[in-house]
Amino acid sequence: MTATVTAADLAAAEVELTSDEQDLVQVLVAAAAAQQTTVRICGGWVRDKALGRVTKDVDVALDNCSGATFAERVVEALAKGLEGGDGRGAALAASSTVGLIAANPEQSKHLETATMRICGVEVDFVNLRSESYADAGDSRIPTMAFGTPQEDAARRDFTLNALFFNVHTRRIEDFTGRGWEDLRAGLLRTPLEPRVTLLDDPLRALRGVRFASRYGFALDPGFAEACLLPEVRAALLAKVSRERVGKEVWGAL
Repeated sequence: MTATVTAADLAAAEVELTSDEQDLVQVLVAAAAAQQTTVRICGGWVRDKALGRVTKDVDVALDNCSGATFAERVVEALAKGLEGGDGRGAALAASSTVGLIAANPEQSKHLETATMRICGVEVDFVNLRSESYADAGDSRIPTMAFGTPQEDAARRDFTLNALFFNVHTRRIEDFTGRGWEDLRAGLLRTPLEPRVTLLDDPLRALRGVRFASRYGFALDPGFAEACLLPEVRAALLAKVSRERVGKEVWGAL
């Protein structure tokens, strides 16, 4: 159980890790050492840990390599064994498999990512990213490139989903400057101007409703107003499939 969201000052916020998460962080730090990679856990895991919720899905963001490359280093770190020499590391390495997420040039997903189960946790590895969207068209799939922590945070749907947990310092990082405040207030606010965020990916309008329903969060008035803009409604119809809309609506029930 953790309740770091009660800390008004982000610097005073601490994340309480389970034993599996402690092992995971230790492995990530070991795997990062050779190339001095900065490893951050991002997104929903950070939000849910701060709210005292249990989550077994972890997204890991990397600053200087692809997810596929880092996953290989994780396997090597596991093979060398966890600190303490009790043999668990070698056993985990033997039972861990790396699944590569295939590149899709048509969707600009040319930066290899990987997924694996380690220390009882499902982990996805991906590099920090920046995104750009076509000004017109019927796709909500962005063109991606390596990015900075600030760029990666800015591309996310809401500020409270843009928080990072630095595994080296074991501290939460807020590169939007508003994510921690919004999480404490239970406010769904976009990192960028709402209209821009929604036109880039209009599905975020429905995602906001889902998060509001699931967590009891409030929608930022500017976001709610932007959801009603004619161009946002048109983009939702043009870019998002009925199946995807149905999934979001079902998740809000």
